[in-house]
Amino acid sequence: MLKNVRVVLVLLVMCGIAYPLLLTGFSQVLMPAKADGSVIKNAEGKIIGSELIGQSFQKAKYFHGRVSSINYDSASSGTPNYAPSNKDMIDRTKKDIAKFLKENPRVKKEDIPADLLTNSGSGLDPNISPQGAKIQVPRIAKERGMDESKIYGLVETYTEGRSLGLFGDPKVNVLKLNIALDKLD
Repeated sequence: MLKNVRVVLVLLVMCGIAYPLLLTGFSQVLMPAKADGSVIKNAEGKIIGSELIGQSFQKAKYFHGRVSSINYDSASSGTPNYAPSNKDMIDRTKKDIAKFLKENPRVKKEDIPADLLTNSGSGLDPNISPQGAKIQVPRIAKERGMDESKIYGLVETYTEGRSLGLFGDPKVNVLKLNIALDKLD
């Protein structure tokens, strides 16, 4: 019996304390930014967000991200799993389309990229498609009094390709793009 207790205690210390501390230490040394949540800081060192979690940008002078039914609250990750025929989903989508068209009057309804009208699986996705960013450029240029070509160039600069050249689709991180946009002013 005493032997069993000792084995349990040794395994508890090894697996429950030593191993997690070792992994945490390695991750802090090898990739500290990722281990700390991929945070983005401003010039004063204040944390303004994470490159892994989306944020809500409401002002017309900024790029807007995907719809988030949880308002990008990382404490409650997830999203309603509505069918395309669900009345709440249809009503919300119609409302989002109307809002987008009002903010972006040069855009036709059929040209709005789907990622700007749909939730991601977690409701936290910080990325949009390059098309989702480009379609917002005229609004942002008008609001900021800037040349559209400068903003299109910024979108190109911040467009990330497929992972390992194979997986996923090209994407643009909205927070990083908006930070770069503010630096142009």
